[in-house]
Amino acid sequence: MRSLIGTAGMEQHIDLSRLTDLCNHYSVTAPEAFKLLPGLSILRREAESDIEAVIYEPVVCLILQGSKVTSIGNQSVNLHPGDALLVSHDLPVVSRITGASVEEPYLAAILSLDLGLVRSLYDQVADALAPDDDARSLSAGPADPAWLAPLVRYFELIENPLDAKVLGPSIRREIHYRLLLSPIGKMLRNLLVADSHASRVAKAIRKVRAEYRSPLSVADLAKTAGMSASSFHEHFKSVTGTTPLQYQKDLRLIEAKVLLADHTVSEAAYAVGYESPTHFSRDYSRKFGLPPSRDASVAFSASRDAIPA
Repeated sequence: MRSLIGTAGMEQHIDLSRLTDLCNHYSVTAPEAFKLLPGLSILRREAESDIEAVIYEPVVCLILQGSKVTSIGNQSVNLHPGDALLVSHDLPVVSRITGASVEEPYLAAILSLDLGLVRSLYDQVADALAPDDDARSLSAGPADPAWLAPLVRYFELIENPLDAKVLGPSIRREIHYRLLLSPIGKMLRNLLVADSHASRVAKAIRKVRAEYRSPLSVADLAKTAGMSASSFHEHFKSVTGTTPLQYQKDLRLIEAKVLLADHTVSEAAYAVGYESPTHFSRDYSRKFGLPPSRDASVAFSASRDAIPA
């Protein structure tokens, strides 16, 4: 497994104190205030976690306190304060909070990305950006002050509802623009082009998510993406870090983990599209390290931390 280690502390010093103070204050005293700022949420945990499986929708996540490891396919990212994670496509991700305590909770600021807003910038930036064949849908690195500054300003709007209403949309647009130009925005730049491999794979991903319970035909997905089967398989793995069949399997297992909170193993297996509970149990154990009958941490609705509460 390839590891991309966060290097925020080594490459540059970023003052996160203002953002950390705002997040700590409002996540504890007035979490409902985040409704003023579309797409914004806070994840705050006071203890390290077990392995959590979630579907990350397009999002940027900035670590303010604590640490976390996030993986998809053969890519594993260790995140520490000052590091940021950008996800450009819907991805089935396995993660674990590795640093958190009551004295210093794990704290992350999360902004859902509006891909329509990203694409609306195409006319202004198309001539300045070139597609990057090495881009990945999960990208991590030190937070860039260029997009961190408007993110702080966006957070500060929480203290003035009128400012949030009037200024919020323009600041949110600026954040998307800055992310697009940033080192972790390579795949976002690829998504700007309507007929790019990134956009075609995104179209196939939407089909897999909608029909994940049904048998998967790679040939049909390739047709949806407008590619040959071999080209589609290659580009799907290049973009997502996993194969179409493994992607579907991960979707099924993540959904089953939620269902196991109040369903039997067989019920969960059949509900997500498995024909054999035995086969399901084997795949589940391989992914999560415990058979479904023994996994005590099955209520994961609260761990879908890419989706603002």
